[in-house]
Amino acid sequence: MYREYFSLKDHPFSIAPDPGYLYMSGKHREALAHLLYGVQSESAFVLLTGEVGTGKTTLCRCMLDQLPPDCDIALILNPKVTEIELLASICTEVGIKHSTDTSSVAVLVEAINRYLLDSHAAGKKTLLVIDEAQNLSAPVLEQLRLLTNLETNRCKLLQIVLIGQPELRDMLGSRELRQLSQRITARFHLDPLSKKEIPDYIRHRLMIAGARRPLIPPSLAGSLYRISKGIPRIINLICDRALLGAYAEGKSRVDRKILLKAAHEVTGSNQSGHIVKRKFWRLRSWLTLQLYKN
Repeated sequence: MYREYFSLKDHPFSIAPDPGYLYMSGKHREALAHLLYGVQSESAFVLLTGEVGTGKTTLCRCMLDQLPPDCDIALILNPKVTEIELLASICTEVGIKHSTDTSSVAVLVEAINRYLLDSHAAGKKTLLVIDEAQNLSAPVLEQLRLLTNLETNRCKLLQIVLIGQPELRDMLGSRELRQLSQRITARFHLDPLSKKEIPDYIRHRLMIAGARRPLIPPSLAGSLYRISKGIPRIINLICDRALLGAYAEGKSRVDRKILLKAAHEVTGSNQSGHIVKRKFWRLRSWLTLQLYKN
């Protein structure tokens, strides 16, 4: 609705993991470097963790776009599966023919191993990417470790990228999974954006969408940071709703009132009320200090 109003060619704050909109903060640039290093160094496991909404999936899509065409990719997006279901999903992703009603781990593992050997002989590499990996059970993670046992003298025939929330780090720190953890040669934890990065983040996304003028002033970055804690997904949701609010009110850009209303609609919290309370207590503290001085 507001695209035509603001002369935008796209929705700048969509929460879809579009690599074209990826804002390369220092943290995101470093995270991407770790991912690419891990894949290029032939390591068994690469790990990327971060809070919900920090941009892990988008970053992963950006990494996949940079891989050479001789890399076969298996992408698992729903890892709440058993060992059998995971192995069957891997077979489906890379095109391995298998019986859909098999209940044998050994049969599926043998099929995957044959595929990996043939792929390596043809000069190809195979990469398995698992998003939301914190949902994997310990037995499934152990099965993944066993899959990486197939190797030549120089490299692993299967590389696995695990992407998940912070609890994945805790899981991998357990004694039960220490063998897998020791095989992770590249790991990175993606933090939220800092307050200073938010204006550039907003400007970047608006520019990609075709904005010709600042629709969300940098002066609102402080409020956005307090509300979102620097998490890009929440920033996107608030900014998208704020642009809709500005359109509905016939404004040329988002102002503070519109932003706080949008934040309330998105998060359900009364941000303007919180700000009024903060100002009240600051004023009360100042008056008390003046009384003591006098």
